[in-house]
Formats: sequence, C-alpha cells, structure tokens
Amino acid sequence: MPLTNVQIAPGFNKQATETGAAGQWTDGDFVRFRYGLPEKIGGWQQIVNQTLVGVAREQFPWADLDGRRYVATGTNKLLVVYYESSFFDITPLGTAITGCTFSTTSGSATVTINKASHTLEPGDLFTFTSVTPPTGAGYLATDFTTNTFQVVTVPNGNTFTITMGTTAGTTVSASGSATINPYIKPGSLGSTYGFGFGTALWGGGQQVFGTLNGALLDDAFGTGGSGTSITLSSTSGFPATGTIKIGAEFISYTGISTNDLTGITRATAGTRSAHSNGAGVEVFVGWGTASLTQTIQLDAASWSIDHFGQTLVATIKNGSTFEWDPIAADSNALNTRATIVANAPTAAVMSIVSDRDRHLLILGTETTIGQAGTQDKMFIRFSDQENLSDYTPTSVNTAGTFRLDSGTKIVGAAKGKDYTLVLTDTSAYVVQFVGPPFTFSIRQVGSNCGAIGQHSIKFVNGAVYWMGESGGLFVYDGTVKALPCLVEDFVFTNKGNNLGINYSNGESVYVGLNHLYGEITWFYPKSGSSLVDRCVTFNYEENSWTTGSLARTTWIDASLYDVPYATKYNSTAIPNFPTVQGITNINGATLYYAHETGINEVDSSGNKTTIAAFIQSGDFDLSEGQVFMSMRRFVPDFKLLTGNAQITINLRDYPSNGSASSPLGPFTITNSTDKVDTRARSRFASLKVANTSVDENWRYGTFRADIQKDGMRG
Repeated sequence: MPLTNVQIAPGFNKQATETGAAGQWTDGDFVRFRYGLPEKIGGWQQIVNQTLVGVAREQFPWADLDGRRYVATGTNKLLVVYYESSFFDITPLGTAITGCTFSTTSGSATVTINKASHTLEPGDLFTFTSVTPPTGAGYLATDFTTNTFQVVTVPNGNTFTITMGTTAGTTVSASGSATINPYIKPGSLGSTYGFGFGTALWGGGQQVFGTLNGALLDDAFGTGGSGTSITLSSTSGFPATGTIKIGAEFISYTGISTNDLTGITRATAGTRSAHSNGAGVEVFVGWGTASLTQTIQLDAASWSIDHFGQTLVATIKNGSTFEWDPIAADSNALNTRATIVANAPTAAVMSIVSDRDRHLLILGTETTIGQAGTQDKMFIRFSDQENLSDYTPTSVNTAGTFRLDSGTKIVGAAKGKDYTLVLTDTSAYVVQFVGPPFTFSIRQVGSNCGAIGQHSIKFVNGAVYWMGESGGLFVYDGTVKALPCLVEDFVFTNKGNNLGINYSNGESVYVGLNHLYGEITWFYPKSGSSLVDRCVTFNYEENSWTTGSLARTTWIDASLYDVPYATKYNSTAIPNFPTVQGITNINGATLYYAHETGINEVDSSGNKTTIAAFIQSGDFDLSEGQVFMSMRRFVPDFKLLTGNAQITINLRDYPSNGSASSPLGPFTITNSTDKVDTRARSRFASLKVANTSVDENWRYGTFRADIQKDGMRG
C-alpha cells in the first residue's frame, strides 16, 4: 500500500486539547521553524572566561567614531564594557566615605572597617584610596588599593567587615586610615514587595510585639558569650532584618530562623543589660526607615543604555544618568569610569535617545532637577538638541518637559522608525519630533495595553511588539492591537498545574530579536521563580509560536557582531569579574554567550554539553476514528541530520485516554535508516522527535507511514 503522509503545521498550539490539535505541534524545547519545518536551534558558546558579578539586566552594542566595537552590560551590581574579548569595569562610584580606620585580629583575614553611619550593606562593592595601613598588622597600602572589595558583614551602622587575601600578623584596633569609594548601587536582584519609607512615627515607633523565650544575660550575646541568636516566643510579623527593643536596649539582627533572631548585635543604642524570660520585645521602626506593611512594590535593578554619538549613556532605574566616552582625552578610557551627566535629573525610570533630532529623553523623572524626591514616574524631561548637559527650557534652546496622564508610571519605551513609543502601565503614547517651539508632539494611541517591564518592548520590521502588564502580547504598527498567540494560556495563566509567568517579577522580562531567523523571544520567570527560566518566541516570518526553557537575562541581535550575544545568570556561581576580595555567592554570576554557533553548549574551556531538543505533535487521526488502524512501519524524513535522532510514537484509542503506557520507541534514527518496523494498533497517534547527545542536529520533514485498517470500532 502507498505510504500515508501526515502533514503537521509549523508552530505550537497549546490552546487546544491533544486531539483538538490534530495536524499541529503542541510542545517542544530548543526548537524553531524554518521553511515550515521544525529543527533544533543553533548552539551557543561562552566567549570569555570572565563571569560578571550579579545578574545582567541590559546589553547595548555600539561603535565609536573609529569603528571600534563595544558592548555595554549593566548588572544589579556593575556597569561594564566588553571590548576585544575582555570586560572592563566602568561602574560609577558614589560619594566617597572618608575617615575610615581598620581593626584586625591576629591570624584572621577578617578586617573590620570603622566608620560611623557608613550606610553600607552586605554585598556592596567598593574600592579603597588614600590608605594608611593599620600599624603592625602586616598589610601594605597596596593590599587595599589594588583590589575591589565586598562588604561581608555589617555588625552595626558604625562598622562592617571585609576579607583580605592574607591573615593579619597582630591584633590592632582603630588603626590607620582610608577613604572608601562605594560602587553605585543599581538595585535588588528581583522585584519584591517592600516596606516603604518615611511611614513610621517621628522619633520611632513599635509595630510588632513579642516576648523572650529564655532570659538574656548581660554579655555580648546574652548566652554566656557563646551564641549568636535570641529566641522569642514567636517571630510572626517580624521583618527579615531589623532592630528590636527590650527595655531600654536596642538589638539589631540580620536574619530569622523559626523563632530565633540570628546575627544579633547587642546595644546598638541604649545600655546593654540582662533581661528576664518573658520580657517584652518590640520591633523598633524609626522615622525614615521601612514600615512593616509590605505594600510597596520595589522594582528589580535595571539599566537603560543608549548612545549619543560615540558616547555611552546609561541610566539606573529610579537613579541617575551617566556617560562614558570610549575615546577619552587621556586615551585611557577603558580604565576610567562612567561619570554622572552634568545638570541631568538625578532620578528617572529610564532614558532614551531620539536619534533623528539628537535629544536625550529622560522618562519618569523629577519635576525639580536635582531633587530626587520630586520624581514623578509619568513626567518626561528632554535635553537641548545636541546637548547632554542642558535640561532647563529657555527661549534659545529646545529643552522641555511634558507629563503623560494615562497610567500611574512609565514602564518603558522603544524607538520606532521616526517616533518613540512610550508605554505606561496602562497605555501607549507616540512621542514624535516636530521642531520648535514645541519640539515634540505627544499623542495617546492605545489604552489597556500597558507593558510588563522596561525591557519587554522591541521594534521589529516597522512595528513595536511588547508583553502586556497583565498578560497577552501587543503590537503597534500604526494602531495598537493584541497579537494572536496560540501559546497564550501556557505563558500567562496560572491554573491547575500550569505555571505561567510570575507577574510580580515582570521587570526581569527581556525581549530579544534574532533577525537571522525572524524571531522575537521574550525571556521570563515562571510563577514561583524569581529568575528567568522560560521563553516564548514569535516567528514573524512564519507567523508561528514556540516555547522553551532557554533562560537568558539579556539578548542583543547580530548587528555589529555576526551572531547574537546573550547573558545567563547562575545564582550559585562565584563571579570572577571584577576581581573582588572576599567575594561570596550572594551576588551570583553572569555568563556571556555567543549564540547560533555550532550545535552544542560550549563553555569557556571548550567542554560540550548536550542541547536536548525535542518536539511533540498533537494527535493525528489514523482513520477518522471509525476503525482501529495498524501502523506497520514508518519512513524517517530528516534533513541536516548530524549524529542520531530519536522518534517516539504515542498511541491513544480515545481522546480521554492517556497516551499508551508503552509507547513505541524511542527509535534511534541515523543517516542510514531507511525505515522502522512498528506493529502499532490504535485510533490516534502522536509523534515526538528528539536528540539526547552532543554533536546531534536535525530538521524534521514529513511523517510517512504504512497504515492499514485493523478492525471496527469497539
């Protein structure tokens, strides 16, 4: 008998049932569609053995006037430049902290830095300058000035500790001197609900009460000097870190374990004294410190990065705007740091360059320049034309301001062909240069279409695409419209065992373009995850959708470079760039990859890891459901087959049945496999194509099988 051809349409359909998706693919990973056929995606290779501190939140490629290529990457800890296969640290520095002294302990590498009201936190990065080393400890000034350091612990507001590369030769107290230059802090790893500020009573107040479970002695820890925690009757309602008040004594803590407050420091204010079992414990919250009601959403750290000519412009979300010139006057630009843009606002959601007219638009910024407390997240301020440092409107410049009125905050923006599309949490606006006296026109083009995150927006082929604030995908091509999506429920719905997107971490969503294959991919965290661990891809050339587990925190398209570059975050890895003394894994590490290279995952040492790709079809009806059918054999149809592939056939008699407990296969397919004998009997069948080893690659064609009638309906 002639072979039966089973045609399967490109793309995934996750909206239908397995039987309802007849003639369609329903699931897969690490696959794409080309020419209507599924294939394994290209491989990726770690292109530098340096791993960055923190999680990358933005990447931006550009070239200087001499044609040298750079990529700027912003993490929640750093701003770096990739140039000629190496990273360079250009992270801006904050206000210097002078008058610090050192305390050491003989035989210990831990050094305590003494400075009243230092405001540093565990994990903060900084450098030392103007160092006079502690007398007699055995350290040289260069032991401090040639390294970047991480704050390891903060016993109290007047001290913090670091870890040196060698141990101290003697014990000293408050010796030497130094200036600390803290790195600018972009923000937290992920979006969280926080406690807000300035909500407590002037002079402080008590918001949670408890009692001691066991007496405290009048010693360092209250346990005879051997413990580090305090046990309460209950810690319900207590913040993760904070300060408690027992009698007249204030005690700080850095963690909670069941009913224990851990990492305690006695007598941070008031006099240390003994306290009896059952003594009252109050959580003390002062004016300007966080309240205990978690109602304020705290955005994850993020950067917006663009270029103004050859000058890099980078804005920390809800922070300041910085610039970096790759060809500095001292010809040592790669060893210099970004500096704050003069006269620019000090707090903004983001910045973006209006390319045609050369204005810097600063979005969601302060109404009074230099006063971060006046930040209005719907307010836009733009510079004078061709001038990064002039934002005050006058009769002789084109600087100006305007405010959007639909929404509560600007979320992000993307440059179109001759406009900038600005998205709030509810609406879409087109901002377009019109020239003096108004400079820009602003018109609302959509409502109920807000964006989920700053980096969820991408301009492609004359249209802007974005992920919605409360689900769904949108496109603006002159009008705003919802983008039909056959994987919508899988991506956006949290029902039953389906884990859709984690909306509370929407700020970590990142969209990347891969024009080599006509793909727009949104990388996102699933429900319950604080880290990106899934992706959804729209192929705008084939009008098809796929989903997968490729986890990338940033992505740049092939443009200046031949292939896309992307970043992956490893939360447990210890980074090595910059070289930080005392670094721990509290930061995690960002790995840097070139994509569409080969067919494996390859690390910086050349070691290969399998990219285990697969694709699964919905049921195809072997005989329109009227009779059982027998499948005696099938003929593999592969192109670009490298190594082996596996085919599995799942059988089902009725739509309500699960797949057969003993599926046929997997059958190993090689370039010499002409046919596969089966002996299958069923009403419905589905197909799975996969690979399981390194150096395997495939594109699958048409399922062709020898199918014959084998009995009537039961």
